[in-house]
Amino acid sequence: MLAGSAFRNLFARPFYGGDVILQMDSIGVGSLPIVILTGFFTGAVMSLQLASTLQQYGQIQRTGQLVALSLVMELGPVLIGLMVAGRNAAGMASELGSMVVTEQVDAMRALGTDPMKKLVSPRLLATIVMMFFLVILADFMGMVGGYVYAISALGLNGQQYWSLALQSLDVGSLAQGLIKPIIFGIVVAVVGCYYGMTARGGTRGVGRATTTAVVSSSVLIIVLDFLLSRVLLSIFGA
Repeated sequence: MLAGSAFRNLFARPFYGGDVILQMDSIGVGSLPIVILTGFFTGAVMSLQLASTLQQYGQIQRTGQLVALSLVMELGPVLIGLMVAGRNAAGMASELGSMVVTEQVDAMRALGTDPMKKLVSPRLLATIVMMFFLVILADFMGMVGGYVYAISALGLNGQQYWSLALQSLDVGSLAQGLIKPIIFGIVVAVVGCYYGMTARGGTRGVGRATTTAVVSSSVLIIVLDFLLSRVLLSIFGA
């Protein structure tokens, strides 16, 4: 119900554009350091791990190809989904929960403002949009991390690395990499806002809502990743 109401409010006036931009700044810009670090070192570790296996089969030049596919189809969306869930679902639950227990939300209703439209819908839209771009950035940084390790430690040809990496990204893999962040963004925003708006019991209740929001959104992302992978692979092929 909360998700349905939040989506409907996106297409009804008034539109709180300023709140959306503020949330984009908090969710997107605020998450940049952890997204860049996570993407870069994940790619570097993948390059390290995959190279040792591929070397046994004389295919070490395909390191970039496997790094790109693994990041775009799976690791990029899931890792950034978990990072954003840990940071922003907790933030939403904490912020909204504090407003609920201090009766700011009730005061908002008394003044004729719909809390769902003012508080939940901007967070939902901002999370979906910023998750999409954060995952693209993480995928790119991951490929850069893999490239740095490949040319510095493995002695691979940099041009060949990028050529094979980009050639491996077909429509199916790109579709998986671009659809998953949108779904995960919805999960993070809806779960964080739901536990925030239903928080009860003072500061202890807010703390409980924050913890539950992080755990629930993280578990949902893992489960949905499996289900989405099955559906998308059946549509676009392996």
